[in-house]
Amino acid sequence: MTSDLFITVILPVHNQANHIGSIVEEHTKMFESITISYEIILVVNGCRDNSLEICRSLAEKYSSICVKHSKKKGWGMAVRIGLSEAKGNLLCFANSARTSSQDLMLLLLYAIANPNAVIKANRRIRENYLRRMGSLLYNLECRMLFDLSYWDINGTPKVFPRKFGKLVALTCDDDLIDLEFNVICRREGYPVLEVPILSSRRLGEKSTTNFRSALKMYWGAYQLRRTMLRDSI
Repeated sequence: MTSDLFITVILPVHNQANHIGSIVEEHTKMFESITISYEIILVVNGCRDNSLEICRSLAEKYSSICVKHSKKKGWGMAVRIGLSEAKGNLLCFANSARTSSQDLMLLLLYAIANPNAVIKANRRIRENYLRRMGSLLYNLECRMLFDLSYWDINGTPKVFPRKFGKLVALTCDDDLIDLEFNVICRREGYPVLEVPILSSRRLGEKSTTNFRSALKMYWGAYQLRRTMLRDSI
């Protein structure tokens, strides 16, 4: 069933020198315990620390790890760079600071068992009350604007087969790439399974999301809706 399977996991890396090494080591050990071909693409973007050097040392140690570097930062841009380099027929991108090896494996197993569906995490627990409220408001806005049924727009890992070509050709360079991903699934009729993830522990430092960036995302969702309506005319 998995003899022809090749998995690509894309991990954007931004100022994560203090934990990216241990995270990738855990993922690598997890993959080596199973008999599935894989690659991990570390997309180092806009870093001010020595994340790039650490990632390159990991690539020297493990043949399954590839490193791509961009001086500019951007979650969406990093995901797109990874997708453009991916060799797998099962593709995954994840927030490395929030994704444990156990959660990653869980989502991949769901994807292997459901080869004709998109698998995405639904993180049920946020770090604090304000983040829970902010996430709820954003998800409600996206559901209303784009007629979506999904409850965690930004939840990762996201796993999908390469044959869902529209998802390989994402265009957003910022945080809106996750919303674009969900909108494409809705528009193209790609089946989506949301897997509940209960853990809220961050493997890295504090989230960079703040009030200003949250407002930018709320406004960005509205702007994306306007753009899509204009393009459909």
